[in-house]
Amino acid sequence: MRDNAIQEARSDLAAVFRWTARLNMHESVANHFSLAVDDGARQFLINPNGRHFSTIRASELILLDADDPHTMDRPDAPDPTAWGLHGGVHRACPHAKCVMHVHSIYATVLACLADSRLPAIDQNSAMFFNRHVVDDGYGGMALGDEGARCATLMADPKMTTLVMGNHGVLVIGQTVAETFHRLYYFERAAETYIKALQTGQPLRVMPDAIAEKTAQEWEDYPGFAEAHLREIKAILRDEGADFEA
Repeated sequence: MRDNAIQEARSDLAAVFRWTARLNMHESVANHFSLAVDDGARQFLINPNGRHFSTIRASELILLDADDPHTMDRPDAPDPTAWGLHGGVHRACPHAKCVMHVHSIYATVLACLADSRLPAIDQNSAMFFNRHVVDDGYGGMALGDEGARCATLMADPKMTTLVMGNHGVLVIGQTVAETFHRLYYFERAAETYIKALQTGQPLRVMPDAIAEKTAQEWEDYPGFAEAHLREIKAILRDEGADFEA
């Protein structure tokens, strides 16, 4: 990326950190978003360790190299689980330009079910038909091989969303706008599904052909994700937020 593109990328990422906190999709000073800024997707921006999403500024995002074995020796070293997870995904999945991981409430509820798949029961959940995968290999915090394991599950670029069993959710995309849009809608869809289960009534699951058609229509919908991010940034600017500092 050119310098002006990197600055815009920093602004985009800082904006969605702020908005994720506003939507209560964050958790304490945990969770992390990253964005590759080189063609090989090895160098990436990520949030600094121990910072609340609602306070992060564009200039504070740290630049890491997925191939640097000394990353955790840096004075500004990232959260160790962030390095393990995002380093592993960026190292193995060059199509994952942007990676977002949260423990949002409804996605995490879904991740706690014995069957963590999201059925296509409405327009939002259909977005993820044949486009999400479940990791059932949880073995503790992401300090070991979780990044590599997740990367293996997302090796197919079509699989853009990973339900991390007993853990949370991870989504990937080409841009901040696309990836945040996907994260936002996965949480919405998971909420609808969990609340539908709570009724105890039979679910109205779409036929596969309709679910696939709807998923493709989501992917082809022009400019929707970009408009979503544009409006988020406009609201933050109108409020005088310092996310671009």
